[in-house]
Amino acid sequence: MTEEWTEIGRLSDIPRRGARCLGTPFGRIAVFRTVDDAVFALEDRCPHKGGPLSDGIVHGTSVTCPLHNWVFSLETGQVQGPDKGQVQTFAIRRDQDRLFITASIIPAIAAE
Repeated sequence: MTEEWTEIGRLSDIPRRGARCLGTPFGRIAVFRTVDDAVFALEDRCPHKGGPLSDGIVHGTSVTCPLHNWVFSLETGQVQGPDKGQVQTFAIRRDQDRLFITASIIPAIAAE
């Protein structure tokens, strides 16, 4: 079975060390861009206090929650350091400037 992908936008629409959000039937997903143009997709909700990770500071392959400074790996969704927790990650791929996310995970996308 071939995996299907849904186009969600362009890399150039996301600032370096920034994020863009997608509204989905599963909640908000934040798509992050690192300084070296790697892209990652995470659930946009910190499990600690519900803070929007998309408003956090991207550094390396991590993002810091804007509410209470929890640091999450963009690669695994795992909280770093003494804190414990994890957010869901989503498969994302890049084709030149175009970004795609697994269609089976997100059947209907509304850009925000």
